[in-house]
Amino acid sequence: MMITLILPYPISANRYWAHRIVRPKGGKPMALTYITPEAKSYKQQVAWHCKAAGILEPIAGRVHIDIKLYPKRPLDWAKRAAKNPEGWDDDVMCLDLDNVNKVLLDSLKDVAIQDDKWVRKITAERMEPDGEARLVVTIRQLKLPAAQNQLFEEVA
Repeated sequence: MMITLILPYPISANRYWAHRIVRPKGGKPMALTYITPEAKSYKQQVAWHCKAAGILEPIAGRVHIDIKLYPKRPLDWAKRAAKNPEGWDDDVMCLDLDNVNKVLLDSLKDVAIQDDKWVRKITAERMEPDGEARLVVTIRQLKLPAAQNQLFEEVA
């Protein structure tokens, strides 16, 4: 099974979680980490895109996730490309790929994949900006190796 999704550009992991100090009555102050309203909104957008793509239930078991991150093309892209044809997009504002991974995997959980613990392989690439900012995500279900399949069949 394979699914390809075109998703909105993600929020940064730096804006996905927030922290505050909670002071319970008579207790010690405690640090509380929570998912921001902006993160909840992004997760809802991802869920909507998954539903629109026909995903009715999460893929079960092991998966490979391929991520293509497209930053927004700046208005002065042609000028930049004329000055530096091979590397004009190196200084285009873009999220770090490692920030994208965690936000995306949390947003796909229970929607397109069961849990990020089932992600056995991730490939991620920052692409040349070609228009609107977006993520193109391909999720492939991975089969158990043949030896493990045989072992499970013998146990059952």
